Amino acid sequence: MWAKLYSLVLDELGARGELDWSRCAIDSVNMRAMKGGDLTGPNPVDRGKYGSKIHLITERTGLPLSVGISAANLHDSQALIPLVKGTPPIRSRRGPRRRKPGKLHADKGYDSSHLGEWLRQRGITHRIARKGVESLQRLGRHRWTIERTMAWLADCRCLHRRYERKADHFLAFTSIACTLICYHRLGGFPGSETGCRGTSL
Repeated sequence: MWAKLYSLVLDELGARGELDWSRCAIDSVNMRAMKGGDLTGPNPVDRGKYGSKIHLITERTGLPLSVGISAANLHDSQALIPLVKGTPPIRSRRGPRRRKPGKLHADKGYDSSHLGEWLRQRGITHRIARKGVESLQRLGRHRWTIERTMAWLADCRCLHRRYERKADHFLAFTSIACTLICYHRLGGFPGSETGCRGTSL
């Protein structure tokens, strides 16, 4: 149900020409799991406390196009292919539906020759920071929008601390949060930065 609503809002954004596929970005954010449950694991950046990870692909301005969840100890690189494949076909102002980024930006956690080749085979240009070579500051010029979106998600109370033991429930709340962010772009929630802040989410 919530995934369907999310897709409908994305379709409306696409039909209005509000989605910019030219530069997309992929990243993840960790959330602490207070009661354990499905798709949780020790978080290497939170002293091994159990948590879950939200994975996102956003378009150029930071609107989330594809979302997934995993245990906190899943390596980011393992989420790229499922996220790209999981991007729904979204309406365009003109022409056929679209589901493929023009260019995908990623940090060093996604630096893999296998992933680069997989993207090239699908006609997706990539800009993945190379381990031990490039500074994140250069890549950050195009990735700040996804970092802002992840901060918005972390500001939602039901995501910042995961209390749902079932992964499907946590994913549903994540989809609702992404829907609210996108709905805000359509003109919803006047005076609210995202539609998430200050709500019961």
